[in-house]
Amino acid sequence: MELSGTDVLVVVDMQNDFCEGGALPTADGHKVVPVINMVGQRFQNVVLTQDWHPEGHVSFASAHLGKQPLETVQMPYGEQMLWPDHVVQNTWGAEFHPDLDLPHAQLVIRKGYLKDVDSYSAFCMVDGKTKTGLASYLKERGIERVFVAGCAIDYCVGGLATDAVKEGFDTYIIDDATASIDPAPGASADKAWRDVGAAGVTRITSSELA
Repeated sequence: MELSGTDVLVVVDMQNDFCEGGALPTADGHKVVPVINMVGQRFQNVVLTQDWHPEGHVSFASAHLGKQPLETVQMPYGEQMLWPDHVVQNTWGAEFHPDLDLPHAQLVIRKGYLKDVDSYSAFCMVDGKTKTGLASYLKERGIERVFVAGCAIDYCVGGLATDAVKEGFDTYIIDDATASIDPAPGASADKAWRDVGAAGVTRITSSELA
């Protein structure tokens, strides 16, 4: 697959808390960093996303009396999964993984910075209304194809890729450059891959990129 200036690599949430030793580690986050670095060198255009929660964020179990991580609560925008406190603004956990090496990235776009609404996709918060401006940025840059990698297919990678299709971009997820929260057969990663495929996202590997 030949790449051009109308392609972009969006690297999702490659932050310390989503990797080994972090507050909410994926199964293989630290392992995909070298693949992302290698793939990133093939792209003229690179965008990084960064989860950026304030203290007491609505997605934290600690913000809900008597609740534990992986329980849910009802919010005005629907059901909210609860997590351990993670990627809190200006903490080590919110920083990018130290081995991530993409100095030519042109944009860092933050999400999840509103206390009372969560965000998986870097296009739009989960309320379906609060936009980040990423779609407009990519369209003004003349981007036609969006390639996605990072953490994690089960939530933020899958959510961003699905929204990219909705915004009119040809969208691909790079399998071996993407981590998962639960890669067990029949678990959340399997479901996410089925969902993004049904939404029109194409699953590829890094070896398919020229």
